[in-house]
Amino acid sequence: MKIWGAPRSPLFLRVFLLMLICVGVVQLMNVALLIAVQSPAARLSTVGEVADALVRGTDHTGMFDVERADNLESFKWNPRAERLGLAIATALRVDPERVQIHFPTPFLQREQVYNRAGIPTPIPPASVDAARTAVVTGDFVAALRNQDGSWTIVRSGGFEPWRWFVLLWLILSAGAVAPFAWTLARRLTKPIAAFAEAAERLGRDPRTAPIPIEGPAEIADAASAFNRMQSRLNRYVDDRATVVGAVAHDLRTPLMRLGLRLEGAPETLRTSCEGDIRDMEAMVAATLSYVRDTNAALERRPLDLRSLAETVIDDLSDRGAAVSLAPGDPVVIDGNSAALKAMLGNLVGNAVKYAGGAEVSIFEDVDHVRIEVEDEGPGMPPEDLDRVFEPFFRGERSRNRDTGGIGLGLASARAAARAHGGDLTLRNREPSGVAATASLPR
Repeated sequence: MKIWGAPRSPLFLRVFLLMLICVGVVQLMNVALLIAVQSPAARLSTVGEVADALVRGTDHTGMFDVERADNLESFKWNPRAERLGLAIATALRVDPERVQIHFPTPFLQREQVYNRAGIPTPIPPASVDAARTAVVTGDFVAALRNQDGSWTIVRSGGFEPWRWFVLLWLILSAGAVAPFAWTLARRLTKPIAAFAEAAERLGRDPRTAPIPIEGPAEIADAASAFNRMQSRLNRYVDDRATVVGAVAHDLRTPLMRLGLRLEGAPETLRTSCEGDIRDMEAMVAATLSYVRDTNAALERRPLDLRSLAETVIDDLSDRGAAVSLAPGDPVVIDGNSAALKAMLGNLVGNAVKYAGGAEVSIFEDVDHVRIEVEDEGPGMPPEDLDRVFEPFFRGERSRNRDTGGIGLGLASARAAARAHGGDLTLRNREPSGVAATASLPR
């Protein structure tokens, strides 16, 4: 149970204790292995057993591995090998030149080199029986050259029981340490995953709930810093939106005074200036709407995106626009109905305005939904495909508000998509036309 106000233990201390526990468990397993394992006995074979395997070319006891080879690698001289090779040759009643024996160098050890000049020549066993009773200790490789020049090779084979025991013990040790290792990895990665998820939520909704301040001291401090950063970002955006909105709102008063002062102006001048004033008032209204829509907290709830698109399409069709929606199943997402409807209205409206019609399609991916609005118009210059999302940028260069608009429609549409955690992009179609793709999370 967590006590309110109790100091949090640092993550460093928790990880350190877990590592100590892992090391302690491994050492306990090693001590137990030292106590439980039997002292390994040396592998013992007699010269007679080796000679029989060389003669038969097979071994039915399972003690040796027997094979035939056309060539045999050369071995460095060893007094022990020379002595036992002489015993094997005596047991087989063959020339010692036909017998070779070698003792492999143990792992991580250097092969010993002997000076033959200082060692006397060994004496052959007195009899065959004496030769057959000689003992071969440890691992070895014995070879007999056959009459056809090939070699019969006998190797001490098999995995000794004590080695199997140690291998099994190592596996059990790894199994005993695995839960602690998993816990350690979980402790290290869980905060990272939590911060990644929080960053994803913040990208989708800047007004999302802050991260709970819990866990080790380092994680709690990082969570507090993340929440402060989120709060500062929201204040910065709110302050900027407030200033822009206030400026746009206050412009209405001087515009109204200009209109009143023009009452006594000549007709031609008054008509021209009143048109400019109406344009400025429309821009002010559009700016206020843009600021309000892009900074308002969106209330989301499950909705059928296809039904929402049908509403927009039906409304434009009733006005005589050539728009269509590809048929399909209902697509349910969490979203704000008003914001998504305005986004679709902007995209389809632009297609109708500049290309005379639009085709709308909705596709479902694993974790996203794609809305594509395609037209068959003249397309756009490649350098404008991203710039058109900038506020007040108009692809129509005439600066005529009737043909180019205010320049906030696509900026508002992208803001709505990004407020839902998605995005909006444009691309040119082949051979002509523009496709707008809105990607929204499920």
